[in-house]
Amino acid sequence: MKKCKAIIFDLGAVILNINYQKTIDEFTKLGIKNSATFYSKKVQTDLFNQIETGMISGNEFLKGLQKETNNANIKKVEQAWNALLLDLPEERLQMIKKLKNNHNIYLLSNTNTIHIDSFKKQLGNKKWLEFCKLFDKMYLSHELGLRKPDIKIFEYILNEQKLKAEEVFFIDDSPQHIAGAKKLGIQCHHLLTDEDITALFPDIIL
Repeated sequence: MKKCKAIIFDLGAVILNINYQKTIDEFTKLGIKNSATFYSKKVQTDLFNQIETGMISGNEFLKGLQKETNNANIKKVEQAWNALLLDLPEERLQMIKKLKNNHNIYLLSNTNTIHIDSFKKQLGNKKWLEFCKLFDKMYLSHELGLRKPDIKIFEYILNEQKLKAEEVFFIDDSPQHIAGAKKLGIQCHHLLTDEDITALFPDIIL
């Protein structure tokens, strides 16, 4: 990583542990056919794009999902959708706090109102506020109406924060998102499944 002014973190599978397979398995239990191709890390149907860009409400999304099931109730559909959300390791949060001493820190996540509401509930009000304070700003796809890997979402951040692409370091677990950022000349790291962000900044951890 060359000298940079700002670091942009993805949320799921980078800061927050997630497991797509848990939601895929729950979808299968509810009768959704070909769950692994219906929803995955790399591929999603248009229904998921719509909720992640705020085009439809959480309730409209759940009703759309419900139509793909064997008449499962809305609550079970919501639980299946949230099944992928796991824990939030404290050591990652502490590392980000230290990085803030010398960098501007931003969050950029393809997410949706249902997952964010569940994440808030999981943390509780106090910890949620502490989490938000880790970042100079959080950019959430459903609030912006844009999602990765569209270069427009990266351009939006660069313009709003008055940053040059080469001054930014972006960390994400999805190769297609990394490819989008690289088109603008942003420094990137594709976080692999067996990697942890704490290993990227050993001097900060020690």
